[in-house]
Amino acid sequence: MIEAESLSTAPNVRHGFFTRENGHSAGIYASLNTGLGSNDDRETVMQNRTEIADKLGVPVARLIAPYQHHSPDAVIATEAWPAQHGPRADAVVTATPGLAVSINTADCTPILFSDPKAGVVGAAHAGWKGALGGVIKWTVAAMEEVGASRADISAAVGPTISQKAYEVGPEYQQQFVDEDDAFARFFVPAERETHFMFDLPGFVEMRLGEAGVGTVENMKICTYSDEQRFFSYRRTTHRKEPDYGRQLSAIVLSD
Repeated sequence: MIEAESLSTAPNVRHGFFTRENGHSAGIYASLNTGLGSNDDRETVMQNRTEIADKLGVPVARLIAPYQHHSPDAVIATEAWPAQHGPRADAVVTATPGLAVSINTADCTPILFSDPKAGVVGAAHAGWKGALGGVIKWTVAAMEEVGASRADISAAVGPTISQKAYEVGPEYQQQFVDEDDAFARFFVPAERETHFMFDLPGFVEMRLGEAGVGTVENMKICTYSDEQRFFSYRRTTHRKEPDYGRQLSAIVLSD
């Protein structure tokens, strides 16, 4: 488990960017795979999720995640829902103590949010579509809806694919430039002609600044290059492996 310094000072908040280590899964899923959408054994995945819930001090039934679909959508949770039956969204916000909100990633950017003064926390999954589409803006808006103040929000950008590992095609870069010419600065030429290397965590950090949060911490940890600690969708694709695991990022207000 990795903790962000910016989220660790509040006594009423617990959080973790969990790695793939110290779980129960085997083979390509070894070992702390939390992806219920993977082809790993469901019972084993639930064992892994229970390990995480224990570390956060909550029952596994109180560890919730949305049904992620690369959207800008953020939801407010006031109570737990069954595993794999969450709303379609890519961010969850809560002001309910003892309710741990989480998201799964395997290269996309996990962001954990906290306003300990107001007692509001959130978790967001920012792939390129969500980051471009506004998932960060809508997460912060949802936190405000339940009492948070933008200036008091701390946001930590967790382990994600780095620019040196994220090659994209010209049509991808064009979508960003069509939105704002200034977004071209997040792309540098790749070795392959007409392709680019995209700085997703840098773009996410910029979006957090635009949203007006008080503190932004970019942990600058690459999932692709650190195979021992992280699953990576792109690494799996390059190796032509049949499936991949996911790691969980979660945050909870003390009960």
